[in-house]
Amino acid sequence: MQPVTSLSATYLAAATDLLRRASETNRPALQKLGPILGRSVAAGGMIHTFGSGHSEIIAREIVGRAGGLVCVSSIDDPTGGFIETLAGYGTRLAERYDRRHGLRAGETVIVVSNAGRHAAPLEVAHFAQQKGLIVVGLTSVAVSRSVPAVSPGGRNLHALADYVLDNCGLPGDAIVEVAGGVRAGPTSTLVGTLLLNLLFLEVVEWLTVNGHSPPVLRSQSLPGAVEHNRALAEKYAGRLSRPLA
Repeated sequence: MQPVTSLSATYLAAATDLLRRASETNRPALQKLGPILGRSVAAGGMIHTFGSGHSEIIAREIVGRAGGLVCVSSIDDPTGGFIETLAGYGTRLAERYDRRHGLRAGETVIVVSNAGRHAAPLEVAHFAQQKGLIVVGLTSVAVSRSVPAVSPGGRNLHALADYVLDNCGLPGDAIVEVAGGVRAGPTSTLVGTLLLNLLFLEVVEWLTVNGHSPPVLRSQSLPGAVEHNRALAEKYAGRLSRPLA
């Protein structure tokens, strides 16, 4: 009798393969974006993020993160995605954020949406483009192409964004077949956070190679980290949605 492979082992193998594939698929986009974001950061610019519902977890990964850049701020959805399909809501979120923290031409907003179809992320992306920002869409291109946009503009995130990072996920997100046609084991979060960290390392590399000191936060468990982080944040006073302690 053939040994039965556990669901967790199947997931580990499939997810590991997907991480490698997503890294290879997105390498050209990551290499293009590194200098673009690097120049903006070198000039004092911010990187903004937005994710609604579960995608907010991915967007938050790079905000105030030890080992990440200080100049990252999140457009928060207080409903947790509950009304992300409501037309006009995303625009209001972006407008309020713009008044409080500023969305400035030449900066970048990273919009995270696995399906890339709901009104809130699409409206945030559109508002940012109207303000002259570069929009990076982190999505599943396969899913985004397969479903209609719930937005008056009619374009899904992969079509609206200036640059696209593809998490290479399947419709439904999960990758492990269970009895009765059920699938378990989602991948969008682990692949999405990998891609964002790869992107930021491209930015850090560009800054370093071009003679700029990358504004990287340190873990507060390290000696002197709090003072280091506060000094970095002073340059972005009023622009961070989650100010450092």
